[in-house]
Amino acid sequence: MKLKLKIFSNPDRNILFLKKVIRVQEKVVQINTILAFGILLFHLGYSIDPQDQVATSSLFSLSLILIGLGYFVRVLVVEKSIFSARVMLELLLSLVLIVTALVRWNVLGYEISQLILEFTASYHLINGLVIVLFFIELSKFSLTINELKLSPSLVFILSFVVLILVGAGLLSLPEATTHDIGFIDALFTSTSAVCVTGLIVLDTAKDFTFFGQVVIMILFQIGGLGIMVFTSFFGFFFKGSYSIENRLFIRDYINENNVNEIYTTLFKIISFTVLVEGLCAFMIYHFTDPAAFSGSGDHVFFSLFHAISGFCNAGFSTLSNGLYQEGFRESYNMHLVIAFAIVLGGIGFPVVLNYYSYLKHVMVGSMKSVLGIEKYRHTSRISSVNTRLVVYTTAILLGVGMVVYAISEQDATLKGLSTYGKFVTSVFGAVTPRTAGFNTVDMRELTVPTVLIYLFLMWVGASPGSTGGGLKTSTFAVAMLNTFSIASGKTRVEVFRRQISNETLKKAFAVISLSVLVMGFGVFLLMIFDPELALMDVAFEVFSAFSTVGLSLGITSQLSTGSKLVLMAIMLIGRVGTLTILIAVVRKIGEQRYKYPEETVFIT
Repeated sequence: MKLKLKIFSNPDRNILFLKKVIRVQEKVVQINTILAFGILLFHLGYSIDPQDQVATSSLFSLSLILIGLGYFVRVLVVEKSIFSARVMLELLLSLVLIVTALVRWNVLGYEISQLILEFTASYHLINGLVIVLFFIELSKFSLTINELKLSPSLVFILSFVVLILVGAGLLSLPEATTHDIGFIDALFTSTSAVCVTGLIVLDTAKDFTFFGQVVIMILFQIGGLGIMVFTSFFGFFFKGSYSIENRLFIRDYINENNVNEIYTTLFKIISFTVLVEGLCAFMIYHFTDPAAFSGSGDHVFFSLFHAISGFCNAGFSTLSNGLYQEGFRESYNMHLVIAFAIVLGGIGFPVVLNYYSYLKHVMVGSMKSVLGIEKYRHTSRISSVNTRLVVYTTAILLGVGMVVYAISEQDATLKGLSTYGKFVTSVFGAVTPRTAGFNTVDMRELTVPTVLIYLFLMWVGASPGSTGGGLKTSTFAVAMLNTFSIASGKTRVEVFRRQISNETLKKAFAVISLSVLVMGFGVFLLMIFDPELALMDVAFEVFSAFSTVGLSLGITSQLSTGSKLVLMAIMLIGRVGTLTILIAVVRKIGEQRYKYPEETVFIT
């Protein structure tokens, strides 16, 4: 940290004084941000007595002024230039917060205050800003997590657990629901949202208010990308730097080997997410009938909610019957947009970044060649084996799923639909079990062959580093390649002129074994807690929970408390990964300096 302000002539004394100022400033901003956020939640979550509201509003305004002054002091003391994006944003935040507090105290006069209120949509802008500020402070705090000396795997798991508990608390607030709900139902909904599953024990459209639906949307947005990705990006942006410990700690979450590219990779992930979700929200808005909504605000929220839910493979909908709702079930263009978002979200960020590098190389190389700067140079290995395996496996699974759905459902859910409707429904029917969870048909009318292929597609799930869960496409591909290699008598597994490492093969086998054990044990427990349910329905529910899909044959709301707790655990395990949990729990053995004699075990 470089301090630019000079108070004392003695340099050492000046530095010590300014460091104390910065420490006080940071604490003032942190405490008042938490206080303002708490007051905001209190106002949003409870029906408040007018007398109490006056007192809390005054305290809220005071917090805004102190936060604004805190940011201004930081810029004055630390920053050498005000022309960087971060510094200008901090100055703008400072100005907005102070002006808003003065407006709330009516210091600027009635006419000016009313003009500012109209511009800021009657405090909605400042309320959103307070939420952002709280998240910024949380992000800065997250950069100190590495000081706890916990393994990245354990921190990754705990981040989901903490977010689930916070979400459950927010959904338990009186103003988040239209009627009182039990904590178990709030916890189940929060777990389903954070783990981007979509299984619901309550009707998102009828049982949750707008505030509750916004909370659910934020939960699956953060849960889809991972809270560490969000907090690391914003923590760096507003703190201004990463320590080497931060870089080494964060790289495991985003599969980035080059520690110097951590922020660039995070920026690409966030930018790609915002771009896709924004584009899909615009297209959903365009392809839905405005008459189906109570107003333009409702229409915009519907579009944004479903775009984020689709990209995050969450499967939540603000429609009681999902996309099968009357008036939406034949919006085939909208279905294709959501299917597009699901595929992009489930393909995995490593694949997206890999193709970004490839396209960048092609465009830059072609431009240099056209301008005569240098000849186009072909660079090998831009598209990695992982990328090819994921893309090919995804394409094969989608193709097989589409064909099977079209054949097995022609006299069932596809009956009576137009040719275009059958095509789109078949495409969507192949995409949605890939951890998405949306339904454009009545799930209870599916034929047995479709249910069976759904079980398989749900088990495989999305791709590594994506917003989805499941076994993962690359794991399944490696397992199949290993099977074919053994059958053909090969001593090694080869694909795309590369050899798959033994460590990868061992991990694939371990993940498959653990997934079967978790799902089998889950079915066993659910049949104990709810023996009256059909085995097929229970198996479908457990597969859906483990793979964070969210599709159901209609039994979720009928489950007992014990079954709900089991499904919550399975959703969390499916989202963070069985191997991740095993690595976090089991202590690593040091280097083995011995080797036993080998012996063959018969396997047929």
